[in-house]
Amino acid sequence: MCGIVGYTGLQDAKEILLKGLEKLEYRGYDSAGIAVKNEEGVTIFKEKGRIADLRAEVDEDVSAHTGIGHTRWATHGVPSQDNAHPHQSASGRFTLVHNGVIENYAILKREYLQDVTFKSDTDTEVIVQLIERFVNEGRDVEEAFRHTLTLLKGSYALALLDAENTEVIYVAKNKSPLLIGVGEDFNVVASDAMAMLQVTDQFLELMDKEMVIVTKEDVTIKNLNNEEVSREPYTAELDASDIEKGTYPHYMLKEIDEQPAVIRKIIQAYQNENDELMIDFNIAEAVSGADRIYIVACGTSYHAGLIGKQFIEKMAKIPVEVHVASEFTYNMPLLSEKPLFIFISQSGETADSRAVLVAIKELGHKALTITNVPGSTLSREADFTLLLHAGPEIAVASTKAYTAQVAVLAILANVVAKFRNEKIDFDLVKELGMVATAMVALCDSKEEMESIAREFLSVTRNCFFIGRSLDYYVGLEGALKLKEISYIQAEGFAGGELKHGTIALIEEGTPVVALATQEGVNLSIRGNVKEVAARGANPCIISMKGLEEDDDRFVIPKVHELLTPLISVIPLQLIAYYAALHRECDVDKPRNLAKSVTVE
Repeated sequence: MCGIVGYTGLQDAKEILLKGLEKLEYRGYDSAGIAVKNEEGVTIFKEKGRIADLRAEVDEDVSAHTGIGHTRWATHGVPSQDNAHPHQSASGRFTLVHNGVIENYAILKREYLQDVTFKSDTDTEVIVQLIERFVNEGRDVEEAFRHTLTLLKGSYALALLDAENTEVIYVAKNKSPLLIGVGEDFNVVASDAMAMLQVTDQFLELMDKEMVIVTKEDVTIKNLNNEEVSREPYTAELDASDIEKGTYPHYMLKEIDEQPAVIRKIIQAYQNENDELMIDFNIAEAVSGADRIYIVACGTSYHAGLIGKQFIEKMAKIPVEVHVASEFTYNMPLLSEKPLFIFISQSGETADSRAVLVAIKELGHKALTITNVPGSTLSREADFTLLLHAGPEIAVASTKAYTAQVAVLAILANVVAKFRNEKIDFDLVKELGMVATAMVALCDSKEEMESIAREFLSVTRNCFFIGRSLDYYVGLEGALKLKEISYIQAEGFAGGELKHGTIALIEEGTPVVALATQEGVNLSIRGNVKEVAARGANPCIISMKGLEEDDDRFVIPKVHELLTPLISVIPLQLIAYYAALHRECDVDKPRNLAKSVTVE
């Protein structure tokens, strides 16, 4: 959520900024704006809505070689043109964009800025007004910027323009992602390397509570004690072609279809020269030596973690707890003597998870991040990283990153089990290969999935997903996919919990999607289906070949029972996609949601 771009160099900044913002659309936003600076001053264009709406407002006759841009996801103040970034100081000298949340903005406003008339409802405007106040009191711009940073509590990524210095962008970060891209005769600023791959693949990572002075020739990084920091750039491992839709109508559909290839890529990435699964020895040793593993995640990644718990406990025989990151932060459980933490995050920038990481690192505990983004904050700050190798995921609703998380967790559990000399009675490489083949067949079943969506979800206002064992966790993910892109009220439940309250919600015609892929609970979940059908529900049973019955609506190919979550989720992804499509929803950018949740 929220994205920042900046450019200073020899080219016209407008188009670079706009293209950069377009590459950040996937993060989620409700308004956008750019500010460009030339000898005549700073010109701002901002608009509620899409980047296309902003582009229509930009004056092509304005030429400038320095500028900043922003996509906003509302936290303070409603989505509007006034609340959109960039924001300016009272005199118009300073212009600022900001990601994050300033927790003490109201106190700062009351203490320092009672005589200032504010034009927005944002916490951001407080920052830019503070900078101008301290400059007016006699500090130079750099010192005013630094002093302001020392007063801020919360998270921020900032880019600041000074109308009296046409070729400088002042930058700072704390708890919110921000990178500096470097080039010949230009430098750029970006929340995500993807935004500026158009001009460079060389980036400098920034640490918390650092500030940067960016010109077209130089990048100077300093800490808040005004000490310079030296750091070498790294090469962003992204392929710009991966983020294009090609012939697909939506990124989500493209990413669903990419899942078989992702599984095969993961197999290759985690094999050694003898075609045996492997991970870094230090990771295997650290996980094996833990007396309890704590998986910390949010949303879809949390659902992957629930499945990962089963993998690790069943294969490696290590007890696992799975926690929602936002709850763990404020209600940390009693920890074991030798814990190891696993953080799962597609973006590697999830603020709630990072807050937990900071807390457990202060306690001296080891952490492993499983992420899709090398060089992300969670990856840099954890002790170890396992990459998903899924390629950029643009649609807000995660699909291929989720199945990649489940696959990597299976590989982790398998390797650690062998490290601990636990007996594994199946060949995971072979079984994952069969999973990839089954995924191809399921991705080719789009017409059937569209028919199911039309039959069960065309007029409904709610839908329930039920399952037992691993199917329960997949049902949670299926419900999340449906609710987040089609806006149908959808919930996932353990089949055995129906009679403890949920069945009261069943009425005539209520769609209930039931998963039946686990032999040990197959008869039990079918009994639950009969319970809801007797009360008027419209059941849709998705079963695995070998367990199917005549009335089942769809049968998935047979794979190893432990790995069924990798394929049973695909019909649910496609059903959600077609339900959203039929309801004319914005599939890739659902309302109120963001891809990368960088605020707590």
